[in-house]
Amino acid sequence: MIKIVDVLAVLERWAPPVLQESYDNAGLLTGDRSDGCTGVLCCLDVTEAVLDEALSKGCNLIVAHHPLIFKGITKLSGGSGLERTLIKAIKKDLAIYAIHTNLDNVMSGVNGKIASLLQLSNTRVLLPKGDTLQKLITYVPVQHTETVRQALFTAGAGQIGAYSECSFSVAGEGSFKPGAGTRPFVGKQDQRHTEKEDRLEVIFPVYLQGALLEALRKAHPYEEVAYDIVPLVNANQELGAGLVGEREQPLEESAFLKKLAQTFGVGQLRHSPLLGRPIRRVAVCGGAGSFLISKALAAGADLFVTADLKYHDFFLADGRMVLADIGHFESEQFTIDLLADHLAEKFLNFAVLKTSISTNPVNYLWHK
Repeated sequence: MIKIVDVLAVLERWAPPVLQESYDNAGLLTGDRSDGCTGVLCCLDVTEAVLDEALSKGCNLIVAHHPLIFKGITKLSGGSGLERTLIKAIKKDLAIYAIHTNLDNVMSGVNGKIASLLQLSNTRVLLPKGDTLQKLITYVPVQHTETVRQALFTAGAGQIGAYSECSFSVAGEGSFKPGAGTRPFVGKQDQRHTEKEDRLEVIFPVYLQGALLEALRKAHPYEEVAYDIVPLVNANQELGAGLVGEREQPLEESAFLKKLAQTFGVGQLRHSPLLGRPIRRVAVCGGAGSFLISKALAAGADLFVTADLKYHDFFLADGRMVLADIGHFESEQFTIDLLADHLAEKFLNFAVLKTSISTNPVNYLWHK
């Protein structure tokens, strides 16, 4: 039987929790990961109605983009929608898992979905995430270097931008004296031994450290493997906030805004003044993205699609770019499809469902 932990493992390989922002609260919020999983319901927000839907469809795991618990909770007395939702989830043994800014920070996540819907190519991260790279340095007998190198690549090391299997090696000589009780691969106990070795270096994302060290130990011939792990200040170009890409066929500004509104079902699209030039390079950020306006400008974007812009934010376009606010829910609604499709690919013949409930709390009044 598939367990909740099996589903979470798939999600966390895709968007590791370590990639969430410091203010976030992604992860398993209620439930026991060791329980069997009867089905998954994917949603943007968790509400009482979504819980009822999960129960009616036989799903005991809800995978949401937005965390139900975001700030501290001082009581559970049922005095608010949040409290009632948590009480019901606990009473009904419903597991709630949030995959939030960690999914924002991977290229195939929320912003990748938006870029795909807008037919953008050659996408790259607007604000690469720091403190996510490390370097592994190890020392290998020369005849085993390629075996160890390949094992590290297979475990996920050596990716730099669009280049894979990147490494560096240099020849040298190592020495060691095996102590009592050892079973050295080469050399003899209580005698210093020298061996022609390669110093092998690869970089890797921090969340792969455990898997990488396991692969190293399995592939390396030595009983005791010497290695160093060095934190890097280099930004990871594959991880971070926002994306920017190009349209193959540029569109006139009004035509692009109309297409944007149709694609995302926007009730009210707010934008900065139009500049009278075609839209080719587009930056995107699902949810609140005002912090990326300067990055979008620096990337040469003709238009930046995001949400939750304040009045003064629109001035920051500075006559150099069009800002388009399509609404928070509208910008992230297709995350539901993203989650369900990813899980359905991994779990065949297993119920992975999408909520039929719109949790958008914003409504629009139209008048003439």
